[in-house]
Amino acid sequence: MARTDAFIAHLAEHPLFAACSKKDLKLIASKATPLDIPAGRTIIEEGATGKEFFVIDEGSAVVKRNGRKVATLGAGQSFGELSLLDGGPRNATVVADNAMRVLILTRPEFAGLLDEVPGLARKLLIGMAKRLRDSDARAVQ
Repeated sequence: MARTDAFIAHLAEHPLFAACSKKDLKLIASKATPLDIPAGRTIIEEGATGKEFFVIDEGSAVVKRNGRKVATLGAGQSFGELSLLDGGPRNATVVADNAMRVLILTRPEFAGLLDEVPGLARKLLIGMAKRLRDSDARAVQ
């Protein structure tokens, strides 16, 4: 239960899910699957088709674009959320910096949720709009 509560808290902090209710977040969390990843394993590959969203429960990962390190992600952070929406190509490679435990939400599971709870799509659009506004604001600065 503690892991589920932590996952819900991480989702609530994510811009995509910010407009979701606690009930929505619990439903989303119920569809997530935990996975242990060994150090050094490539989790996602830049340019590959995206199929899932990850929330880091334990450990850390390095994010690379065009072979250059651009970020390090740790517990509570996430990556791959755009794949839930469009299944497009990954814009970065993410490699486990050390042993990790992640929670994964796959695109088919997520699509099923949207079919099950149509109102969730509207809330996600609000979250995407916020993310786009934030991105726009950073680009202008």
